[in-house]
Amino acid sequence: MPTPARLRSAIPALLVFAIFCLAATAAQTSPPPDSKTVPVIDGGIGPCSADFTITDDAAQPVYAANIQVHIAYGFMYLHKLDLQVGTNADGKARFTGLPDRTRQGLFFRASEGGREGSAFDDPSQTCKTQFTVTLHKKSQ
Repeated sequence: MPTPARLRSAIPALLVFAIFCLAATAAQTSPPPDSKTVPVIDGGIGPCSADFTITDDAAQPVYAANIQVHIAYGFMYLHKLDLQVGTNADGKARFTGLPDRTRQGLFFRASEGGREGSAFDDPSQTCKTQFTVTLHKKSQ
């Protein structure tokens, strides 16, 4: 039995509507991100890790501070990797999978708004480290 022309023209619209409804249902059922979960970024190039607590001048945790690190690793340190993670509501973040040997160590930069701070680690000396970084106003 042939499909009427009206029904054939409505089928693509019905498919689009069904896909939209499924996508909207899936978006509603996923739980919101927990602001207390510690964000973790895995470099996947070694056994070391670095845990951070970012605070302001008043020793209060800083939410959504950005922590960055540039890593040169591997044979003759020719491989490069840039990692970045943001802090949670408690000012905490974590890097895992960092190499245990680097040419000049790891220099971490933290920033939020007009404030910044930094930390340095030599993973050949301290493979699993914990840092508390205080953010200060950027100097002009």
